[in-house]
Amino acid sequence: MKDVYLDHAATSPLDPRVREVMLPYLDDQFGNPSSFHTAGKRVKDDVEAARAQIAEQLSVRPDEILFTSGGTESDNLGILGYARKNQSAGKHLITTKIEHHAVLEAILHLEKKEGFEVTYLEPNREGLITVAQVEAALREDTILVSVMYANNEIGTVLPIAEIGNMIQKWRQEHNRPALRFHTDACQAGEYLDLNIERLHVDMLTLNGSKLYGPKGIGLLYLKRGIKLQPLQFGGAQERALRPGTQNVPGIIGLAKALEIAQKNRKAEVERLIPLREALIEGLQKAITKTRLNGHATERLPNNVNMSFMDVEGEALLLYLDSQGVYASTGSACTSASLDPSHVILALGLPYEVAHGSLRFSLGRSTTQEDIEYVIEVLPALVQKLRALSPVNVDEKYFV
Repeated sequence: MKDVYLDHAATSPLDPRVREVMLPYLDDQFGNPSSFHTAGKRVKDDVEAARAQIAEQLSVRPDEILFTSGGTESDNLGILGYARKNQSAGKHLITTKIEHHAVLEAILHLEKKEGFEVTYLEPNREGLITVAQVEAALREDTILVSVMYANNEIGTVLPIAEIGNMIQKWRQEHNRPALRFHTDACQAGEYLDLNIERLHVDMLTLNGSKLYGPKGIGLLYLKRGIKLQPLQFGGAQERALRPGTQNVPGIIGLAKALEIAQKNRKAEVERLIPLREALIEGLQKAITKTRLNGHATERLPNNVNMSFMDVEGEALLLYLDSQGVYASTGSACTSASLDPSHVILALGLPYEVAHGSLRFSLGRSTTQEDIEYVIEVLPALVQKLRALSPVNVDEKYFV
């Protein structure tokens, strides 16, 4: 039995090169960067060097990078912090129905508890949101649009640069300086362009654990001049927007991980796409009544999300686990819930299709042998579960 890890969208292993640069800050370089003595100043200089290194990768200024505990905090800080600080300019927000829960639940809180109005954009059957949809939803009182760069479940890549460019023009034409654009790019950092000038975003979220970096560290790019209301209080760190002693090993590791990811991303994309396509084709040939979720080509190179009709994804996941294959039924942040994927349902598909979906997310360690092994073991598992299942999904959902 092989050991095949295909859940890199949930988290990735720590790159040895990242671990190496982190180690000194777990040992002798333990100073608090907020301290005034030499030990603290030395570490502070290294934190600022890491900030500058990340800023260079994004083509922004170092003071536009805020360090947080991860993607969820960055999303929350950007959305809640901006909406609360700028609500005098308007209380209308725009997002999509397929966002990560870190975005959706923050916006839902603003809608239900703080009196904001929200427009939730519906994707098409492939998970795409168009520029025209966003533009049609803009109002004179819209202050924030949040659209993810790449979906964490179905892998569809959204036209962020085009949406951002449109929003910039609309803001100028309508004299609405308070209108800003945020994107959750947690799944994009390993494979897609992060040049802020080309993306035309005002805020961007990244997470270290998706980049072969450490867990517990993330960042929020915040364009200079944008004001946020902090979610935490108690210190002046990170411009007093994210107070508390900085996670120095995590910051150093995040900078190195992002550097490696962006340097190697084109080569890794070229390597992964054939493996992705081989897995899709192999499973579709070997298993009847399957559906590929997400866009066929406008998708992350490492993402394969498929629905296997007439089975429950959770049961299939356990069967795969017994064969040494580690995948998921959707976002790791909702793995404790038995509710069907909100993303699959947003595509207009029924609960039976959502319940039968699995996400395979490939990574740097994935080989052709891994793909062949999954294609070998999965069909028999599906057949076994279908023999026990009372469900019979209509054929119209197979494509």
